[in-house]
Amino acid sequence: MTTPAVDVLVAGSVEPAERTEILSIEQAAIGSDGVSPLNDQVRLDLDDPTGGGARHLLARVPGRAEAVGYAHLVQVGSGEVASAHLAVHPSCRRQGIGTALMNALTAAANPGRLRVWAHGDEAAARFLSGRLGFRRVRDMWQMQMALETPLPEPTYPDGVVVRPFRPGRDDEGWAAVNAAAFREHPEQGDVSLPDLRQRMEQPWFDPAGFFLAEREGELLGFHWTKVHEADETHPERIGEVYVVGVRPDAQGLGLGKALTLTGLRHLQAGGLPAVMLYVEAENKAAIAVYERLGFRCISIDVMYEGP
Repeated sequence: MTTPAVDVLVAGSVEPAERTEILSIEQAAIGSDGVSPLNDQVRLDLDDPTGGGARHLLARVPGRAEAVGYAHLVQVGSGEVASAHLAVHPSCRRQGIGTALMNALTAAANPGRLRVWAHGDEAAARFLSGRLGFRRVRDMWQMQMALETPLPEPTYPDGVVVRPFRPGRDDEGWAAVNAAAFREHPEQGDVSLPDLRQRMEQPWFDPAGFFLAEREGELLGFHWTKVHEADETHPERIGEVYVVGVRPDAQGLGLGKALTLTGLRHLQAGGLPAVMLYVEAENKAAIAVYERLGFRCISIDVMYEGP
């Protein structure tokens, strides 16, 4: 088969028609692979008229009107690392499009290190990354549990109270606790006040499922839950432990487990049949807590780093 010439365009934002093309590539990939090649942050940036501060790469080939591939690139941390997601339309794979996008991502990330997410630990991603000299540097587990049996009551330290998030009043306090709790995390630690407010505008946002733990009015930790409506990747509605964070000086008090239980009980009371979460494979302590609650690993997302 003759490999077509691939033209990769890099832009700071996408036009509405381009967004439609990208989402079409995503849906085709979900239908073929059973998992989306993109994540929530990519979709938020696609919805943002300014592009969300990311760079958007569209791959086109002669003779085809629609884009055949897409990549999303964003600087993380202090800027020495660039994180990317990549999708190629299933009908156009094994034609050099993925390689062209990876090469364009490497050039766009320069001089920083390029890291690319592959969702589902697919063999094709392992092959492409190996051929291009990328190495596996990070595994993210997706865990899931059924919400069939009663969950235990959470136990909080004396003086700690839990209440729902108040939009417009708790924004800055939450952002400060999140930054402290995830100061070494390459994605969650970068979530800013504007990022919070962007998520608060999404249809799925529900402050009733966003729990804050405080003592004498001082925020110590939080559990932000999320509900996914049924779609191509979830045949039924499913809850998510979206983010659990505890301020460093409040760790060791059992707040993480108690807040997790509070959120799980809320999702169970909402009639959801199951709940999912993402956790770093290296976070053995958190995984042990989740496994004791009944979570099991169902898939792995992999990050590859370029040479």
